[in-house]
Amino acid sequence: MNKWYCSVCHETLTSENKPEECETCHADSRMIMDFESVPATLEQVRDMARKKLKGICAAYPRCDGNFDKICQKEAYGKPIGLGGAGQGHSFKANVESLADVKLNTSVLGDHFEPDTSCSFLGIDLDFPVMASSTAGAGKYNDAIDETMFCISVLRGSKEAGTIGLRGDTWFYTLEDHPSLKAMEDINGYGIPIFKPRAQDVLKKLIEKAENLGCKAVGIDLDGCGSTIMARYGQPVFKKNVKDIEELVNFSSLPLITKGIMIPDEAQKCSDAGAAVISISNHGGRVLDSTPGVAEMVPLIRKKLGDSAVITADGGIRTGYDVLKMLALGANAVFLGRDIIRAAVGSGALGVKLHLEHIRNTLKKAMFMTGTKNIEMADSRIIFNG
Repeated sequence: MNKWYCSVCHETLTSENKPEECETCHADSRMIMDFESVPATLEQVRDMARKKLKGICAAYPRCDGNFDKICQKEAYGKPIGLGGAGQGHSFKANVESLADVKLNTSVLGDHFEPDTSCSFLGIDLDFPVMASSTAGAGKYNDAIDETMFCISVLRGSKEAGTIGLRGDTWFYTLEDHPSLKAMEDINGYGIPIFKPRAQDVLKKLIEKAENLGCKAVGIDLDGCGSTIMARYGQPVFKKNVKDIEELVNFSSLPLITKGIMIPDEAQKCSDAGAAVISISNHGGRVLDSTPGVAEMVPLIRKKLGDSAVITADGGIRTGYDVLKMLALGANAVFLGRDIIRAAVGSGALGVKLHLEHIRNTLKKAMFMTGTKNIEMADSRIIFNG
C-alpha cells in the first residue's frame, strides 16, 4: 500500500493507487499527491503552480505585468486571466510605485527580535498580511476545484497565523457560493468580499456571512464595471454614500469598502461608517492607466488621519514590500496573485508556506530598518533623498 497526502486538509491516505477523493475533506485527486512529491519549499510550490497554470501564469520571479510575461502578451481577445486590464499599465504601476520606495538601513542600537503581531478589526494576527479576495481560480485550466481553492486559502492563512479574505465572481450565486461554503468549512474564520450586487442581494449574502460567524464583510466597489457579471444574470452597480450607509446599518459586522483610489471617496466611505478603507485598483484589472496603489496610500492616510483603518493591495510580492506599504500608511496589506499560485500549486500547504515566507522577510526588513514592532513602521524608515 502507498501513502498519499491531501494538500487541503493534510490528511494521510493509504491506497494502492492515487485516491479519487480525500476521505476527510473530499478534495479531489488534483489536490492529492504522493509523499515524495510533497513540497518543502516555496520554490517547489511555484514549480507545481507553473505546470498547472500553463498558458495562464508562468510564476515568474518578477510578477510585474510587462509584455514579456505570458499573462499580458497573450491577453488580446482572451479572458483576462491573471493579467491586467488593457495594456497592463495599472498592473505595472503597482509594482513600479513600490519599487520606487526606498528603505533606510539602520544598524545602530540595541539588538532586538522584531514583533510582527498586530490586531485587525479586533482579530489578533501574527503579522499584518492577509490573503486577498481573489475568485475564479477554478476556471484556470481546471487546475483546482473552486470551493477547494477557497478552503485552501482560508485554511492556509489560519495555519500561518493570519486570516484570509474570499471573493465573489460571475459563477458564484446566492445558492452556490464557494466563498461562503469555505467559510462554513472553517467555522467562519474568514472575511468574504462581495461584488457590488443589488442591495437586496448583498443583504442576503451579508446575512449568510453573519450566520456563519464571519469576522467582517466587504464590498468590492471597483467591481462595478464587471461586464461578465451582468452577462451571467448577476448585475453589479456603482454604490453611493446612502448605499454604503444602508449596508453598514444592516449588519453588526464591520464593513470593508474595497477598491478606493481617491482621497475624497475614502473620506465619504469613512463618514458612511465603513470600518476599513481598502486602497486597491483590483490588481490593475478593472481600469488601465491608474496610479500605483503605493502612490495613493499616503494621500489617503493624510486625508483620513491616524485613526482610520486602511489596507492596501497591488504589487506586493515580498516582506520588504509589506513594510513599505505599512510605512506609507497602511495598517495591513492583502496578497492576491501569489496566493492564487500557492493554492493552485499545493493547496493549504502552499498558502501556508508562502505566507510564512512573507512573514520571515518582513521580520528581516523590520530588523534592518530598526523597526521593533508594527506600530513603529512609519515614514521614518523611508528614504526621501
